[in-house]
Formats: sequence, C-alpha cells, structure tokens
Amino acid sequence: MKELELKYGCNPNQKPSKIYMNEGELPIKVLCGRPGYINFLDAFNGWQLVKELKKATGLPAATSFKHVSPAGAAVGLPLDETLAKIYWVDDCGELSPLACAYARARGADRMSSFGDFISLSDVCDVATAKLIKREVSDGVIAPGYEPEALEILKQKKKGNYAVIEIDPDYEPNPIEHKEVFGITFEQGRNELVIDDELLANVVTDNKEIPEEAKIDLAIALITLKYTQSNSVCYAKGGQAIGIGAGQQSRIHCTRLAGQKADNWWLRQSPKVLGLQFVDGIGRADRDNSIDLYIGEEYMDVLADGAWEKIFKVKPEVFTAEEKRAWLDKMENVALGSDAFFPFGDNIERAHKSGVKYIAQPGGSVRDDNVIETCNKYNMAMAFTGIRLFHH
Repeated sequence: MKELELKYGCNPNQKPSKIYMNEGELPIKVLCGRPGYINFLDAFNGWQLVKELKKATGLPAATSFKHVSPAGAAVGLPLDETLAKIYWVDDCGELSPLACAYARARGADRMSSFGDFISLSDVCDVATAKLIKREVSDGVIAPGYEPEALEILKQKKKGNYAVIEIDPDYEPNPIEHKEVFGITFEQGRNELVIDDELLANVVTDNKEIPEEAKIDLAIALITLKYTQSNSVCYAKGGQAIGIGAGQQSRIHCTRLAGQKADNWWLRQSPKVLGLQFVDGIGRADRDNSIDLYIGEEYMDVLADGAWEKIFKVKPEVFTAEEKRAWLDKMENVALGSDAFFPFGDNIERAHKSGVKYIAQPGGSVRDDNVIETCNKYNMAMAFTGIRLFHH
C-alpha cells in the first residue's frame, strides 16, 4: 500500500486528504477503524518517542498524545498502591510492564489525556488492551497485537476504534520535507541519540546525578524531542509528570509543566485519596472533580447543590497552606528543557515542585545567574549543549 485516503485533513473542510510514500510502501497496516490526519500525526510522533524510550532504557514504553504533543510518557516500572489508585487501575490486578507504562502515561495528566492517541513500544498484550478499552481514546499504534488483545480493542467505539500496526524495522529517509503555504522545507531528521553522555557536563557545585535521575532526565529529554516547542518536562519515577508544550515564553512552559507536576503530587495526598465519590460516577467526572477540588475553583464542586452530585460526604476545603505543606514533600524531581533557561526565575519555579536534577542546553548570556540559582538549592544541572526544538 503506497497511499491511504483519509476522511479529511486537520478540519472537515480540508479535502482531499491522504498519507502516501514517494518511494516504497507505507510501513503501517490499519487493523480497525479509520484513523484521521491528526491521528496519524500523533501516531507517528508517538511511535518515535516510545521507540527511542525503549532503546534508551531497555523498558517497555508508552505515550499518550494529544494534538501532536505528549500528555504523558513513561516506561514500564511497577506501580505502587498509591499510583495504582490515582490512575484508576487498582481494580485491575497484576499489570504487565507495558500496561504499567500506559497507566503511567495516561495517568500523569488525565485531563489532557482524555481522547488521546496511544503509542506502545511493544506488542500490545491483553492487560494493556483491557486498560485501553476502559478509557476515552481515539486509537493506538504498536508493532503488533496479541490476538485476544486485538479483539478487545476492536470492541471499542462500536468497532470504529483506530488500531494501527507499524513495522518496527521501518527507517525513514534521513532527509525530511514539509510543505507550508505551497513552499517545501527540507532538513535532516533529528537523529540525536539521548544518553548519559549528554549529562556529562554538570556545571553546578552539586555534581551528583544518580542513576534513577539519569533515567528520568532521559525520559524528559526524549519526551521534549517530540513535543511542540517551547517545551519543558518534569519527570519522576520513570515517567513524565508535567509537560508544558507550545508556549512562547520559557517561564510559561516551566509554570505550566510545574502546575501539572504539582497536580500529579496533590492527587496522592490523603485529602484527595480520601474523597468519597458517589456510586456510578464516571471516570472523567471523577478526574474533572479532582482537578477542580485541588485548584482555585474548588467551590465549583464544594458548593451546596453541587457536592451532593459528586461526593457521598462533603469534603473539607483543601487549603492553600495544606497544599503547600504537601507539595513541600515532593523531592528528587528531574527537569528537562528543550532550550536554555534565560533567567533564574525558571529555577525558582522548578524548586517549588521539588526539582533536584536539571538538563538543559545552556548557552544563555545569563547562564551564571541560572547556575547560581541552582547552587542556592543544591540542584545538579547538566548542560547538554543540544537544543531540542520540534515543530
């Protein structure tokens, strides 16, 4: 198959639409559904991300994509009891490593992952398919599917769930092209390998970056490689916990990603874990309610006439002081940036979310100020020397 006709492009008025190869055959098979233009953009970007994560860590990897940027990305480390609960998989029994990777990728920012396109580094197994089946999602791409897993996925969306199989051995042309306004752009593909060598130039007083932090920094940098720029990524425990994508200002990236990382941690607090939801409430409604409860608009779910529809027992307000006290317990977070930090204010914001390890290109005229701010908090920061813009 050299080309595949699509229903329409980015929007319904953009017709005709297709994907095709100038040479050779498409490296994919559509096993179910009819993926669209944006679905394929998410699928191919996500596939590159998880393939690279698997190569860098040796662990199964998964990512949850929305609008050509990851909402979450993770490797297949086991889930503890708390993470299983906040990701809504504590009723699923033992999960495979690939299922753990997807639970982490989907669960880090469930608001953004709603209606995602999933990419898996390994053959989709039954455990992973069962998790996917219960989530609101547009489709999945993987190098293969166990027969029973494929049958489970074919039951989603009344048989219209997009299931794509990609040839894991496919290698694209080293020169890539993109057309904008009738004009063709050409560049070499970003084939940069992200490994420990990128973290060798530690410029802070604290030179210690333990192995777990190196894995988290690799996850952050690989995630940024496929995230719309400007972008910043917080990572901890084998997964991205906050991604700030597509912001024009670096500090806005850091704040956005930091707020998402904070929400991830706040969801693990006793106040949130103790919420008693009414029977039969949907998963999305639970996610929305938690997001409001831990945010500034908490009265939207605590006002009389509102809370009764959500909770069995009216929760106490999660005060700003209580939230700050809980956030102060978050530590050893890794932070990657796709370009240099121009001011120390980014480091100040990162510190509020427990950041201890940083990887960024360096090269700002204010590098001294950024390093000085890191030293104030005993952070270890590596200058990679490499920018990771993606558009």
